[in-house]
Amino acid sequence: MIICKDNITSKIKYWGDSSIHVVTDFDRTLTIGESESSWGILSTGDFVSPEYIEDRNRLYKKYRPIEIDETMDWEKKNQYMIEWWNKHISLFIKYKLKEEVIKNAIKDVKIMRFRDGAIEMLKSFYKRNIPVIIISAGIGNFIELFLKLHGCYFDNIFIMANFIKFEEGIAVGIEDMVIHSLNKNEVSLPDKILDKLKNRNNIILMGDNSSDINMISEEKRKEALKIGFLEENVLENKSLYEKIYDVVCMDKTNFKELNKVIPLLMKDVSNESININ
Repeated sequence: MIICKDNITSKIKYWGDSSIHVVTDFDRTLTIGESESSWGILSTGDFVSPEYIEDRNRLYKKYRPIEIDETMDWEKKNQYMIEWWNKHISLFIKYKLKEEVIKNAIKDVKIMRFRDGAIEMLKSFYKRNIPVIIISAGIGNFIELFLKLHGCYFDNIFIMANFIKFEEGIAVGIEDMVIHSLNKNEVSLPDKILDKLKNRNNIILMGDNSSDINMISEEKRKEALKIGFLEENVLENKSLYEKIYDVVCMDKTNFKELNKVIPLLMKDVSNESININ
């Protein structure tokens, strides 16, 4: 099911490719709702020790319900998210996560899956030279490898996420600031990305949490095309999503279905492969 606000057609009617850039979440936005997140990949196989999996699952059971609770006070919820992310990062260090494990785990395509049409959409953005900024609270190493695995890590894609730092092949922390689900508004885009966005004032924003709206500044939200994917706590959160997003996608909406409503997501995309370096 796709719910659209009445003004969608008029909002994007005159958007040309040269005026657009995309800001999107990754986990459960570009990937399907029931897909494992980039944080959860390691807990689904024999990649790491049972002790890590047990500790990781304990954190998930405690903090995930808090993350999707839209009624909780923001400050309180924010502190919980800081706790969760930092505790999980500590597990990587505690159990001496190996860099080679990341590379092996991502090859299990059953763990993480794109929404149908996601690859075609990314291919379309590449062909049309539309910058795509992925701002994710997930693990950047997995996101980059997953895109490469599917042949769609194009040079118009920029990833802002939690990249695990390795020394001599062993995890020692995160490369830069920790990005969690509530602080994406604090992410500063480097100059090389900002240069790509000059004169591209029309924004397509996509996310699956209400807080993903904060990936762009408040003054840009009114004119942006905001697309939200709602697949958890649907009844409780439907009215909130309808308020903050222009388009609300439920019932496992894929990008091919969404493109029938928002045709500018994909244009003239065939199935031929694209050479990327």
